[in-house]
Amino acid sequence: MNKIKIGITGQSGFMGSHLYNYLNLDDKFELFEFEDNFFSDQKILKQFVSDCDAIVHLAAMNRHKDPQVIYDTNIDLVKKLIAACTITKSNPHILFASSSQEGLDNAYAKSKQEGRELLENWAENNDANFTGLVIPNVFGAFGNPNYNSVIATFCHKINNEETSEIHVDAELELIYVNKLVYEIKEKIEGKHKNLNNKIERYIVPYQYKAKVTEILSVLNKFKEDYLEKGIFPDLSNAFVKDLFNTFRTYVNEDHYPFQYTKHKDNRGAFVEIARTNSSGQFSYSTTVPGITRGDHYHTRKAERFAVIKGKARIQLRRIGTDDVINYELDGKNPSFVDMPIWTTHNITNIGEEELVTLFWINEPYDLDDPDTYFEKV
Repeated sequence: MNKIKIGITGQSGFMGSHLYNYLNLDDKFELFEFEDNFFSDQKILKQFVSDCDAIVHLAAMNRHKDPQVIYDTNIDLVKKLIAACTITKSNPHILFASSSQEGLDNAYAKSKQEGRELLENWAENNDANFTGLVIPNVFGAFGNPNYNSVIATFCHKINNEETSEIHVDAELELIYVNKLVYEIKEKIEGKHKNLNNKIERYIVPYQYKAKVTEILSVLNKFKEDYLEKGIFPDLSNAFVKDLFNTFRTYVNEDHYPFQYTKHKDNRGAFVEIARTNSSGQFSYSTTVPGITRGDHYHTRKAERFAVIKGKARIQLRRIGTDDVINYELDGKNPSFVDMPIWTTHNITNIGEEELVTLFWINEPYDLDDPDTYFEKV
């Protein structure tokens, strides 16, 4: 089977990195690397558009002190993409990330609507497929605070002991980034199954609707229970689970290892491993000296590693980066590290005796649900 060749402008950004990592799990796709400087080099940009069957155009400026710069930048990126396709006579399926702000009187909204219309005209004149994605407010792991979403800003501030302010208690229509990239993948595959479906303006449905005060209240509860006491929240609610998975990616590196309170008397010792308001699975492993377990990542699970005997090194690396975080734990002082999503993790016995590790893991979604996301194990 021929693979669908895909390029993502804005690949290194919030949505772009999630989409790249998600599509990279599927053997149906071949991904072409994109760097932001491609827009400054016409030769490279022409080669890029020539290589791709589908291009997801996510590159855009969201914020700037001068609104005109936002408008000019976003329109210029669209025009450069169209020019490269025109010169090379390429007609890839272009999927354009517009916004539910379309129709509002601001520079960003205007640039998105007019950019979509420019690409629609190009597609119509060149017999090409085009999907204009009208996207609601997006949140999820690793978003940039003060840029990508108010949820990213709140998570960052709470984890850095900063005060979060609400200027307008608006009701937000929201989509979790995992769901968004699933929607984009469906549109890519759909167009390649039905090439007669040429031009489409697709209003991406929102998943959740909540007021800003409601969101902040949930996140502050995470601080009170999870950060300060190590208690997992009730993860049976999908929105709370998605907020929690987002929140955990902003927890500072030095928060771990989190040391348990150890109760000891003449009978021995007692340590509470995990207090949760959610269901989950407990298990344990023994590991001989020098052996490493793990080296995988999850896209949706909450997981805790608790070392109760022996010495261990736990390593974390966010997917798409080379930065490795190392934690050393000793069962003499029982402690734990929690695993963020999209983060490769392993545990190694670095001591001379058997290592005993307890695990708690939560499965947040029904495995038969078509919206369940890939797990890499």
